Amino acid sequence: MREEHRLRLFGNRVLTRIFGPKREEVTREWRKLQNEELNYLYSSPNIVRVIKSKRMIWAGNVERMGEESRIQIFGTET
Repeated sequence: MREEHRLRLFGNRVLTRIFGPKREEVTREWRKLQNEELNYLYSSPNIVRVIKSKRMIWAGNVERMGEESRIQIFGTET
């Protein structure tokens, strides 16, 4: 959970830097974008979901490799 939280913070920080501040129409003042606004502008799955799905794909590939291939690649017997 702690790593997921840190990944979300990092992702939002990067998006904040990419999209930059927003100027309010009425007050003409600059402000940072809220997380919901960032998610709306960058309509992509969040980083935690992407990493979890990639791990599942990797685990499936390792499972399909077979015992002999895993021993050769990882250097240990399972």
